[in-house]
Amino acid sequence: MRLDAAALHDMVARILARAGLSAENAAVVARVVVAAEQDGTASHGLFRLPGYLATLRSGWVDGHAVPTVTQVAPTLLLADGCNGFAQVALAAARDRLSEMARAQGMAALCTSNAHHFAALWPDVEPFARAGFVALTVINTRSHIVVFGGRRKVLGTNPMAFACPRGDGPPLVWDQAASVRSQGEVLRARRAGRAVPPGVGVDAAGQPTEDPGAILDGGALLPFGGHKGAGIALMIEVLAAALTGGRFGFEDRSAAYPGAQTSNAGQFVLLIDPSRTAGTGFSARIETLVAALREAGSERLPADARHSRRLAARDGIEIADSVHAELLAMLQAHQ
Repeated sequence: MRLDAAALHDMVARILARAGLSAENAAVVARVVVAAEQDGTASHGLFRLPGYLATLRSGWVDGHAVPTVTQVAPTLLLADGCNGFAQVALAAARDRLSEMARAQGMAALCTSNAHHFAALWPDVEPFARAGFVALTVINTRSHIVVFGGRRKVLGTNPMAFACPRGDGPPLVWDQAASVRSQGEVLRARRAGRAVPPGVGVDAAGQPTEDPGAILDGGALLPFGGHKGAGIALMIEVLAAALTGGRFGFEDRSAAYPGAQTSNAGQFVLLIDPSRTAGTGFSARIETLVAALREAGSERLPADARHSRRLAARDGIEIADSVHAELLAMLQAHQ
């Protein structure tokens, strides 16, 4: 069946609100869930909704959190998520962060004490559409082993980048520091299929293609070996040490049965290209894009996502079984 984005957003927001989010916070979180579903990022769309509900039931996250945002320097904002969701903190800081970047040429947001459980590209794409080059990183609870370590210390630590274009939608990419995101491995386990070689190891540190063995006592591996490990380490510094958030190994969610999110940090950087490259920035980006196309690059970052978004203009396709699950969630939380 197909549901238009507004109808699906209303349904997801109602489910979240009945499960313990304030109406305002539910609207923000539902927006990123629906955006992921609409653009075909299945591992971070409706698939994640049961995880949100389980986390809310556990008491690990505050669904009614009201973040505080403080400007501590001409180009720096600090946000305390107050143990709520990170997207709510970003929404509270968005306008001021944009104003600062326009005035100073760049601005950064450091968020701590917040839970991020969604795709990252919805955080930065709106900034690119407003003309900014945007970068964001978050750290998560420990999921990967790096540098020959014997236990997990760093998280999958995703990152997202968005760049405006004068002719076309923004260039946007979003990826984890691990070979596969945890969400993709979770989906593989649910579907009963193996993951590709090199994604993770089991509890004994042996390579495995069994997603259950990776998730239950095993570990994910960084992409590119030491290169991905270095990026994961950098993100731990930016998103946790710099923001004042928890490191992945400081996670306390185990004390809250059912909790699936990480209380950690997020770092966001905005740059106004008009202050560096002037009016020539858009033309330079199109020159770069043209060179990539001429070299044979058939797909650029976010091309597939934007194609799926266009295809969903007449409604987001949802399996009947998933729609039935949504209705059951609404019923369960009346």
